[in-house]
Amino acid sequence: MKPILEINDLKNLARRRVPRMFFDYADSGSWTESTYRANESDFQKIKLRQRVAVDMTNRTLKSQMIGQDISMPLAMAPTGLTGMQHAGGEILVAQACEEAGIPYTLSTMSVCSIEDVAEHTKKPFWFQLYVMKDKEFAGNLIDRAKAAGCSALVLTLDLQILGQRHKDLRNGLSTPPKFTPNHIWQMATRPLWCLGMMGTKYKTFRNIVGHAKGVEDLSSLSSWTAEQFDPKLNWDDVEWIKERWGGPLILKGILDVEDAQMSLKTGADAIIVSNHGGRQLDGAPSSIAVLEEIVDAVGKDVEVHMDGGIRSGQDILKALALGAKGTYVGRPLLYGLGAMGKPGVAKAIDILRNELDITMALCGERDVNNIGKHNLYRK
Repeated sequence: MKPILEINDLKNLARRRVPRMFFDYADSGSWTESTYRANESDFQKIKLRQRVAVDMTNRTLKSQMIGQDISMPLAMAPTGLTGMQHAGGEILVAQACEEAGIPYTLSTMSVCSIEDVAEHTKKPFWFQLYVMKDKEFAGNLIDRAKAAGCSALVLTLDLQILGQRHKDLRNGLSTPPKFTPNHIWQMATRPLWCLGMMGTKYKTFRNIVGHAKGVEDLSSLSSWTAEQFDPKLNWDDVEWIKERWGGPLILKGILDVEDAQMSLKTGADAIIVSNHGGRQLDGAPSSIAVLEEIVDAVGKDVEVHMDGGIRSGQDILKALALGAKGTYVGRPLLYGLGAMGKPGVAKAIDILRNELDITMALCGERDVNNIGKHNLYRK
């Protein structure tokens, strides 16, 4: 096997090992995918300021996000269906993040449940909440996250209705997959993936099945999830969520200065500048393109994080230079998971860590907390 040197190497390996419907689910955007592509390409427009003849010894990437100590300013973004990239996927990614000293965020739409992940990890992880029409169920999710010892709640605001993702519709995405000729062929040509799935009990949305009213089997689950995302979600809803949760709250999906300013009224501990990985409003700007103006508007009053398009440690540094106090990746760790399981996730984290460390040194910095706009080349 060729050496794995960059995230793209893991991506190419995952493409060969994961059934297309699930690889495409992770590696796609909505409609024309213009925002999905811009999330990556806009990073390339940002240039770094090289510095020489400076002391590069004793470097550190240690930082904090929402007051929690981390080994570098990076967290795992919440990603649905992680357990369909590799058997037990959420557990494996959570363990790799724990060992690397970075936060793991479990999605509401995960295959492994809150309790599954808590059972297989030692340190607190974060939980991401989608607000459903069934408020009792949403409240119970919050209570279960508290009972599991989760140390932060990430509330996603940009999925009141689902953006149209053409690849998922064409692939007939379902969890578990339906046994159509196309799906059978995809799985037959990925025997290692099939063997893993045959040996695991994690095959459906375990945060939901058995917990939500009327959802006891897969047929009812499909219709329930299609109907349950709440299109009436508004800023007033954040108040009862924050009160019921009672711990650190992070708002995800902020892409506009006015929304960032509205978020200040909620008392949230942090906001995530995000366009849902380009999977919701196609034609919206990239996350990195709006990060600086949002930081300038509210950065003194709330901790600003960002996700979307990060594929290297250099991208992390650029986001930090524009004011982010923390960054999130989803796809890079999913590529690692699909490619090699838990060791692949660890490899992806190591790649990002090494690239961030070397880039920081070549920019003349020894402490990641000192990175700022002065590290960018601007005429």
